[in-house]
Parts: sequence; C-alpha cells; structure tokens
Amino acid sequence: MKLSQLTPGQKATVSGFKQLDSIVRKKLMVMGILPNTEIRLIRRAPMGDPMQVEVRGVSIALRNAIAESIEVTL
Repeated sequence: MKLSQLTPGQKATVSGFKQLDSIVRKKLMVMGILPNTEIRLIRRAPMGDPMQVEVRGVSIALRNAIAESIEVTL
C-alpha cells in the first residue's frame, strides 16, 4: 500500500521507498521517515496536496508525488 492511500487518522508502518531519487530518500530519512517507523496521516489540504503526516511526534507536510513512492503496511 502507498502512503498516499491512507485516510486521515489512519496509522501505518513504513516498509520502504519505491522509485525515489537518492537525494529525496536521504531528506526523508533525515526527517525521520525510515523503514519500520510508524506514520499517521493527520489531514490533507483542501485541494488534496500536500498532506500532513506525523512521524515520531513531528508533523511533516508531504506532496502526493512523494507519498506515492512511500510503501506502507497497515
């Protein structure tokens, strides 16, 4: 399942990254989005992009294009 498919309030565990540039992957990891880390979708912007997620107690805004490349498991 992709991170972009979660509904607000739903929690999942990051299982990996798919088709991401190494620079973007590194930035996500610095922000705390690592494999086997719990992530929760807080809400989406009114037009759907970006989305607000919570990782390790920190709120982060992600674009849908990046969220499409983050694999999660419920």
